[in-house]
This record gives sequence, C-alpha cells and structure tokens, in this order.
Amino acid sequence: MRVVGIETEYGIVDPARDQANPILLSSRLVNACRLWADGRSAPWDYGGEDPLQDQRGHRRERATAGADMLTDAHEWNPQHGLISLRRRRGSWEDPAHLNAVLGNGSRFYVDHAHPEYSGPEVATAREAVVWDRAGDAIALAAAARYAQEEDSTVALYKNNVDGKGASYGTHENFLVRRDVDFDRLARLITSHLVTRPVVTGAGRVGIGQRGEQAGFQISQRADYIETEIGLETTLRRPIVNTRDEPHADRRRWRRLHVIVGDANCFDVPVYLKVGATSLVLSAIEADDERLDALVLAEPVAAVRTVSRDLALAATLPLASGESATALEIQRALLEISRDYIADADDAQVIARWEGVLDALGRDMFDAARDVEWVAKLQLLGRIRDKHTERGDDGLAAPMPWSDPRLAALDLQWGRLGDGWASRLTDAGAVTRVSDDAEVERAMRQPPSSTRAAVRGAFVGTYPQLVDAAGWASVVLDRETAHGKLEVLHLDDPLATTHPLLDELSQG
Repeated sequence: MRVVGIETEYGIVDPARDQANPILLSSRLVNACRLWADGRSAPWDYGGEDPLQDQRGHRRERATAGADMLTDAHEWNPQHGLISLRRRRGSWEDPAHLNAVLGNGSRFYVDHAHPEYSGPEVATAREAVVWDRAGDAIALAAAARYAQEEDSTVALYKNNVDGKGASYGTHENFLVRRDVDFDRLARLITSHLVTRPVVTGAGRVGIGQRGEQAGFQISQRADYIETEIGLETTLRRPIVNTRDEPHADRRRWRRLHVIVGDANCFDVPVYLKVGATSLVLSAIEADDERLDALVLAEPVAAVRTVSRDLALAATLPLASGESATALEIQRALLEISRDYIADADDAQVIARWEGVLDALGRDMFDAARDVEWVAKLQLLGRIRDKHTERGDDGLAAPMPWSDPRLAALDLQWGRLGDGWASRLTDAGAVTRVSDDAEVERAMRQPPSSTRAAVRGAFVGTYPQLVDAAGWASVVLDRETAHGKLEVLHLDDPLATTHPLLDELSQG
C-alpha cells in the first residue's frame, strides 16, 4: 500500500469571448464549485506549505524564487495578479474565490491561470482512477453551476498544451520512505518516467513547444521538459522535481512530486502511471541492483526521442554503454516489479501493464482501447485518410499533419463532457477501470483508505466547525480549554479515523 494522489490543471476558455481573463474565469468557476457543494466546503490552510525546501538538502532563497513557486503565502488575484495573504488565526487567509476543500477530501482551486483539482490521497491505483474521474465530474458540475450564476459558459479541457506554446501540468504524488537516498531515487526512477509514455502518453499534434514542426508525438509534456532534476515546475521543468514538502511526518516520509506526466482522459493510463510507478518505487526502496542496468545516459534527450518514436523502435543509450528501446526498458521494469507484488491490487497492475506492453509489441493499434495516444493517432489517421489531397505529382495523399483542422481536433479530444475521448468512452470503445456509479459517489465521499476520510468527514459533515483544512491539518473553530481555534494534525496519511469525529457523532 502506497499513498498517492493526482493533481490536474484544466484548460479553461469562454467560447463566446476569446480574450476572457482565464484567472477570472477560474476564480468564478471555483466560486461555482462552492455553490455546487452547497456549503460543504472549507478554505485552504496554508500553514503546511513549504515550497522552497529542496530534497537535495538545501532551501531556495525566497528572493530568487519565481512567483509561481510561492504557494505558501501568495495566490493569484484576478485583477491584481500575485497577492500576499494575511495571516489569520493560525492559517493563511483564504480568498473564497480561490480555494475550496471539498467533502470528498479534495481541493479545487485557482492555480495561476487554471482551475485545478487536487484529488484526495488514495492507497491503490484503482482508487486513483476513481477519484481522478470524480475530479472531472466535479469540474463539469461546477461549470454547469457557473452557467446558472454567470449567464455564460466555460469550456474545460483535460490536456497539457493550449496550442500557443503554453503547457500546464498534471502532477502525481507518491509517498516514499525518507531513508531512501534521494539522489539514488532520482537516478533510478528517471528511466521509468522517461519511457512510460509509451503506455501513459495522451498524444499530441505538433512537435516543439509551439507545434512549429508538423507531426504527431506520444506525449503532451515531452517538449516542455528541459532538465533532469530541479525545484521548478513552470520554468526549466525537470524530469524529477525536488520539492521537499511531504505533507506527512518528515522523519518517515518524502513525497515524490512527478510533473512529467500527461493529463489522461482514459482510465488505463491513469491506472498504470500510478500503479506501475508505485511498484518501481518499491523496487527502489528495496535497493534492487537490477535497476542500475537501466539508467539512461542522456535522460532529457531521451524524453523527446521516446515521444517522437511512433514505431516504438528507437534505441536509447544507457549509462552502461548498452542501449534499449522504451518498450524493452518498460518490459525490464515490469519483470523487476513482479518481485514486489504485495497484494491483489499490485497483481492486477502487473497483469494490466503486461497486457498493454504485449499489445504494443504486436501491433500498437491492438492497444487502442487502453493506450490514449494510440487511440488518438488511430482516430486522426482515419480523418486524414478521409480527407486526402493531391500532391504536385497528382497522387492522393492523406491530409498533412500541418493542417490546422488536426490541431483543432487534438484540442477537442480532451474537452470535458463532449470531447472525442468522452465520445469514445461513451460508445464503449475504451476500457474502463472505474464505473459511473462509484465515480458519482466519489464526487461527494472521500476514500476510506487514507486520512482523506478524516478531512472529508469534517468538511462534509461538520462544515460549520471547519475554519480551514490542508493535507495534514484541519483547523476547527470551536471553544476549547485552549482557546477558540483547534488544529488537528494529520501527519499519518494512513490514519483513517480521529477520536474527535467519534465524539462529535455521539454528541
């Protein structure tokens, strides 16, 4: 059992107003989400934020940090940009239009120019899929309430690029033992993060940050990864992020904050990017020496090689002097991970991982129901073949990748509710790991396997008592022997109950 979580920044536009301020749209969407929650939401507790501590053992000087990194005492204001938040009764004051902690244990808030859903902590890959899908459903519910309140509409996109050179993130978080050397952790996990897009990539029309080169590639994020390791998340994006903010007992845990992944509209990529990565981390925690043979010689260059290799045949140089394809590295990681199966959930991840790799090895289109980039390539290929054009030689050729209609279709793939990915899912053309009924429940209820159950119970059942909530804290506004505010520390991510909940329920 490993505690994990997924964060998704959504693209947001007003279809009727191209120049609408995305920060203002996002803040109004969060307000609409609060209204959808019908009072069962809470402000965010900034007391646990520590974004400048680096896992390599030092702290970034605040004067040298970009505004995007200062999540502990700053937020974005729709009119004024970056603002400082005032300290208020033990937590940072939380403007209502910027944050909502929900009864399912999640956080829905404004992250710079995007609405973001940070899902609750979960303990299995399948739970990760369910509460990730619940985030999409909550975002759509908020958009519906926005339409009622604003007499206008917003469109939301689950992707990572806007077609104009900007990229926004879908981040994963994995709790890892603190006694694992971070430098070794970073070196060994990199091979997996670089090669897993063959299974988890969402696909993208265009090559280069602005799509300046025509073509199709496997990963949405690849062209925005610029360094191997670093603290930033929006500039010089690294393969391995070094933020040391465990949101748990620092003596026992570190949090691996993964920013290289794509936003996925299919269930299986979400399932595998969480499940397979968790198993590889178990091998790293066990100091499995077989992983050393898979270390890449040039990781940043390999990110782009993997993303642009639609034939899945390009070889990547290894530090050992050998070379291997992304599929071969993934297969080797799968075989190592077999030795770290701890329960039935892990066994199911291995089976699904192996099935997808086998399909890709036979014929990549055999994996179209499970692998998002393959399904997107297949759909766009059919459209290209349907709209052939005659070249100078008079011969018919498929629509070129430079055709702007393909880029537009790529953007529409990830539109929540009615995009191409949603249509394929509704048509039964996509493998489901979750089902609609459990996703609907997860919109309101937290997972029972982690401390999210405690946070969600307080926010969902006793919202009138909650002054603020964070990942590792719930601040209650009630009279006690020690004063009016009471801070509940939730340092153990696997603690699913709290004595005060029993007391309140009985009383």
